[in-house]
Amino acid sequence: MSHELISLAVLVVVFLVATLRGVNMGALALVASFVVGLAVYNATTEDVLAGFPSGLFVILVGVTYLFALAKNNGTVDWIVHGAVRAVGGRVALVPWAMFLVCAAVTAIGAVSPAAVAIVAPVAMGFALRYEIHPVMMGMMVVQGATAGSFSPIGIFGSITNGVVDTNDLPGNQGVLFVSTFLAATTIAAITYLAFGGRELLARGRQEVAVGAEAEQASYAATRGAAPATPHSAVEARRSMRADNPGDASRLDPQRALTLVGLAALMVGALGFDLDVGFTALTIAVALTLAFPASAKGAVEKISWGTVLLIGGIVTYVTLLQNQGVVDWLGDAVADVGSPLVAALLICLIGAVVSAFASTTGIIGALIPLAVPFLLTDQVNAIALIAALAISSSVVDCSPFSTNGALVVANADPDQREMVFRRLMQWGMSIVVAAPLVAWALLVVPTA
Repeated sequence: MSHELISLAVLVVVFLVATLRGVNMGALALVASFVVGLAVYNATTEDVLAGFPSGLFVILVGVTYLFALAKNNGTVDWIVHGAVRAVGGRVALVPWAMFLVCAAVTAIGAVSPAAVAIVAPVAMGFALRYEIHPVMMGMMVVQGATAGSFSPIGIFGSITNGVVDTNDLPGNQGVLFVSTFLAATTIAAITYLAFGGRELLARGRQEVAVGAEAEQASYAATRGAAPATPHSAVEARRSMRADNPGDASRLDPQRALTLVGLAALMVGALGFDLDVGFTALTIAVALTLAFPASAKGAVEKISWGTVLLIGGIVTYVTLLQNQGVVDWLGDAVADVGSPLVAALLICLIGAVVSAFASTTGIIGALIPLAVPFLLTDQVNAIALIAALAISSSVVDCSPFSTNGALVVANADPDQREMVFRRLMQWGMSIVVAAPLVAWALLVVPTA
């Protein structure tokens, strides 16, 4: 067996073992880099470590550290409550409020599963209390998290743009963000209509509780208890505000400063081309110095698992690049005969693997593997990267992915089997449909 096939087989094994055994894919990839580098390519440890993505490391640490601070000081909770209030508490608009909240927090740097983990319990509680279909609410949360993830400072966007820059490919951050946002929004709109959105609109101006009332109602609903009376809800709210003057409905100084910091990060990254990672770290450190009490535990909440995952995958893929494996694979894809068919195959591979494994990992791996094919100019690189991003991310609603599993876990126990089954049906359908539609709308017209 050739060294190219051996190294690619090891990459497949890494994905399979990480999926079946629950081991961090990045840790496996680092071990694979060490073993394959020394045993197959006779490389040195320094050669292997040269592929570690230090720039992506700083970006991931910086943005997730800043998001951890925003969660600690209540800025994220303020955004969630503000979104519900912004729609006037109308029950028909609450699913879209959850969508936008998830999109907002991932767009400012939250890891997609972290955003879903924060919003899903609130959203599924609303769904149970106000008879909103749980699959619709879960899909809105997951697709919202996907919609924001490819912003220039989002995790998926940072990874994709970093890989594009590293490989000297033509890229367009705006096209990437807009196309993925529209794709996720379209899927959210379809599920909204398919799972009772029109019935919700027909209810008219039924309003939902927010703040302490919502928390008490959601808790009561999940326990099968009677909802709170208006009097008890008011008392709960007064008690909450008395015991915690910094409740989620208030914009206190540190939350306001955190919002200013997030806005500064967006302006700096987009308007002045500042390094996203170091800018985020600078803002996070400044917030820590200003409000040390609320920063406790923030470093531990940095998404170290994601950092390890990306560091390992990119290190291994870089090793393959340096040893000519990527060029060999790219030539093999190009030899399919039809550039459009090859592009479709790449998108389908991304969708299938991502539905069962890590979206972050597949984004970091597939783009470099497609570099030789992209450099042939047989298809538009910007369009194919956007199609690959869509194909690999919108399938996160699969119950076998982290986001889909979080939705199932937060569903009412009596509904979990149904939610799992429906998410599996929708997830597998999107695995087939998303690559085909993205390829047809983005790649084919630009070929």
